[in-house]
Amino acid sequence: MKLLTVTIPCYNSAAYMRNCIESLLPGGEEVEILIVDDGSVKDNTAEIADEYQEKYPTIVKAIHQPNKGHGGAVNTGIANAEGLYFKVVDSDDWVDQEAYQAVLDTLRSFTKEPELPDLLLSNYVYEKEGAKHKKVMRYPEMFPKNKVFGWNELKRIPASKYVLMHSMIVRTQLLRDVNLELPEHTFYVDNLFAFVPFSMIQTMYYLDVDLYRYYIGRPDQSVHESVMISRIEQQLKVNRLMIRYMHSCRNLKGKQRRYMIHYLSIIMAVSSAMLIRSGKPEALEQKAKLWEMLKKSDIRAYRICRYSATGIAVNLHGKGGRMTFQGLYKIAQKLFGFN
Repeated sequence: MKLLTVTIPCYNSAAYMRNCIESLLPGGEEVEILIVDDGSVKDNTAEIADEYQEKYPTIVKAIHQPNKGHGGAVNTGIANAEGLYFKVVDSDDWVDQEAYQAVLDTLRSFTKEPELPDLLLSNYVYEKEGAKHKKVMRYPEMFPKNKVFGWNELKRIPASKYVLMHSMIVRTQLLRDVNLELPEHTFYVDNLFAFVPFSMIQTMYYLDVDLYRYYIGRPDQSVHESVMISRIEQQLKVNRLMIRYMHSCRNLKGKQRRYMIHYLSIIMAVSSAMLIRSGKPEALEQKAKLWEMLKKSDIRAYRICRYSATGIAVNLHGKGGRMTFQGLYKIAQKLFGFN
């Protein structure tokens, strides 16, 4: 059995997928690389995938499927994974070599223990085009380092920190046990990947290395603000699915439930911010309906989300309140470098 399965969703990715694949090949025979060609038609993505499979038949597997979107490609990866652990690396991103070897050493050490930890966490770096200083998302204030820990050892949850898919290497069987199935033809499903498994995750390990290199720079990327606004319905779809899933997790307690509500509160704020930034007349009504849905679904989660700092900011009343939010948003945008 392989130690790690890495799935690379590819859709017309010929211009940059080689860099991603080449960064993963040094994992050798312990790593399974699944290149999921998600119905690419505009370039030679499929041929590149087949080329790597032919050259590295014991490491690389090319999977060709009709277009199902990012979520559908990740689902295919989970269904075909043979590794003990599972990671997604998007085709325009890559991994740092020194950190990669440290991660593989850590995963290898897990196999010598009586039970495998559910989750390995590491850092990711915003490789933002044109930025002089690369922002690194680290978690030492949240998680103890270099040890297996449970929810009771979670230190604290900073208001702006949450775990993205880029930081996660999840035990493959747990993803199957939690029945993770991402919606097809939908953007922003990485939020579900980084949310749903936490309802079942009990043991974690934080390795403080900068593994994942998250490229930001193309104007057509899904995280670009103008693109997010144009696809706001898909963002709202994912947000609603998270609310429904939170409802099913009402029996969770303590820091585990607190963390999941914290993550939900951030996504609620992102959805609300994009609706406000869109400037459309119907956007405020959509925002009100989203918050009302959470209120009806889980009143305690609603109160925590609504009266968090971000919840208050996106729900300031009237035109003056929205202008104040816009100013706060621009400050945050400059400080944190998102969108």
